[in-house]
Amino acid sequence: MAEIDEKSRIELEAAAFRTLVEHLRGRTDVQNIDLMNLGGFCRNCLANWYMDAASDKGIEIDKSEAREIIYGMPYEEWRNKYQTEASVEKLADYEINKPSP
Repeated sequence: MAEIDEKSRIELEAAAFRTLVEHLRGRTDVQNIDLMNLGGFCRNCLANWYMDAASDKGIEIDKSEAREIIYGMPYEEWRNKYQTEASVEKLADYEINKPSP
């Protein structure tokens, strides 16, 4: 594996994160429950991780601000535009696969 200095590693990770966020913004057809059931995380998880990372740096970002960063719009606006009702099957899968608190 190529040697990557710390600064470059951080820049590459940040670029990959930005690409993931842009990809998810474009894939509004993919519901959070789908992400949770298949990957064990969703857009809200990313927002929480972003908020936690900011807090670790002494930057206070609240949940609504973090979600807006990830969703590219206020969370309620995204929900109204794109969120669909989860099927009984998806909800049952979520109950089986949901992360422990």
